[in-house]
Amino acid sequence: MFSSLTNIFSNDIGIDLGSANVLLYVKDQGVVLREPSVVAVQTGTNEVIAFGDEAKRMMGRTPQNFTALRPLKNGIVSEPDLTEAMLNHYIDKAHPRRKVRKRRIVVAVPSGITELEKRVLREAVLRIGARDVYFIEQPMAAAIGMGLSVQDPAGNLLVDIGSNTTEIAIISLGGIVYCRSLRVAGDALDEALVAYVRRAFGIEIGERTAEEIKIRTGSAMPREKEVMMEFKGRDVTTGLPRTISITSQEVREALMGPLEEIVSAIFAAFQRCPPELSSDLVERGLILAGGGALLKGMDLFISQKINLPVHIADDPLSAVVEGTGRLLENPQNFSSLASIEKTWR
Repeated sequence: MFSSLTNIFSNDIGIDLGSANVLLYVKDQGVVLREPSVVAVQTGTNEVIAFGDEAKRMMGRTPQNFTALRPLKNGIVSEPDLTEAMLNHYIDKAHPRRKVRKRRIVVAVPSGITELEKRVLREAVLRIGARDVYFIEQPMAAAIGMGLSVQDPAGNLLVDIGSNTTEIAIISLGGIVYCRSLRVAGDALDEALVAYVRRAFGIEIGERTAEEIKIRTGSAMPREKEVMMEFKGRDVTTGLPRTISITSQEVREALMGPLEEIVSAIFAAFQRCPPELSSDLVERGLILAGGGALLKGMDLFISQKINLPVHIADDPLSAVVEGTGRLLENPQNFSSLASIEKTWR
């Protein structure tokens, strides 16, 4: 299986294809690109106008003849043609294509991906010039990227809080013992904040404003010094613009519902954990990765709820793509992993 990769990679690429961001790792170069998973298209024709940061700046601001959208939902391809165009653009931008016949591409995918969804993604990746496509589940990629000893008999609990999904996995002996893909993550926090602002203040705000409020004032635990932020929205009664202020305590209250759902899913993982691995988890605790790990106080919030130590990855946003990179750099070290699937052209 993956052992056949040894010493044959050339100009190969690892991809973390997230609903919020795409990250690319090129062998011998490291992480070379991090861009939003957003494409701006002309309405009606789907002609691409912009990608990435430029397209994201258009979200909620485009005229009627343009639309800025995400071609992936829950880490799954929802717009195959746009996903292919986006990948083509990013690969050319990060690693101008040469005539390479032996390019392998490793793609990290959600643990809950179906065979049909995998087939759609596989075809899109093959069309951008891959000879072989390797899929690895995101929790395993993140664990490898963080340097965990995934092939040891001890248990590791990983919680990867992304944009659309939270991946909760128990890993041991090179395989995933238990995994759940929860459709509650960073976007759910934004949606909860949008709903709270409408309910509490009678103001409508967009996705970008909610995300900015979350980043600047959001927290899972009381802050040492609570803060306040001004923002603009549309009054639901008059339809006119209005400026209001929100406190970090109010933001925390708004986020609590999705945060509690994530904790409940972590509890469920412990209940499904084999007894032989439970002692490992008690000793080691869990490791947080993904953008959600950066919410202020997230580690302490989970630790207090489950009464176990919680550690945040050194670089939570890059853990998954770093894992694909380690596979590219040292394939022989991971040849026995059960979660790697190869597809030939």
